[in-house]
Amino acid sequence: MNKPFSPASERNRGPILAVLRERFADRRKVLEIGSGTGQHAVHFAAALPWLEWQASELAANLPGLCAWLDEAGLPNTPPPLELDVNDGLPAGGFDAVFSANTLHIMSWPEVEKLFAGLPAATSADAVLTIYGPFNYGGRFTSDSNAEFDAMLRAGDPARGIRDFEAVDALARASGFEAIDDRAMPANNRCISWQRRTDVRPPEPA
Repeated sequence: MNKPFSPASERNRGPILAVLRERFADRRKVLEIGSGTGQHAVHFAAALPWLEWQASELAANLPGLCAWLDEAGLPNTPPPLELDVNDGLPAGGFDAVFSANTLHIMSWPEVEKLFAGLPAATSADAVLTIYGPFNYGGRFTSDSNAEFDAMLRAGDPARGIRDFEAVDALARASGFEAIDDRAMPANNRCISWQRRTDVRPPEPA
């Protein structure tokens, strides 16, 4: 099959990888939630060979994801999992979780289920890193994000850019505390949380 291709994934993979090199330096087993085309999974697994990179996706998107993984043939990418957050997360003892551009696509109840499932899926000191647009204090960080949010909601009212404070509250309820919040290109953020830490949430950079 023709592999699916995301221009955004191609553009943002470098800045995201710079964060993952730090945050996942001492990690071993990563669950990627919503791997999309598979471009991120292939790029990150190749650049971070000490990690087992477990990709996952909805059933409808698995063929395209498999096309990327199969072509790359990397030793640290096991077969992808079929994953719908409504059905819970896999109990795999993951010490890292990564997701890019998913929270604004999921409905808010699905975002809640994702975070509620983290404790059963992760180890005691797991790191969670999420990339995408966020609002702060209920406000958009740019005009382009406001336009993007309007486009999302026009297509599906359940979608939309999430407030950092609301997402952070879900993370805290699951035992994760924010340890890093970085500005990324195109008005996105890369935010990391760690399970069972005493670090205060950082101010947006």
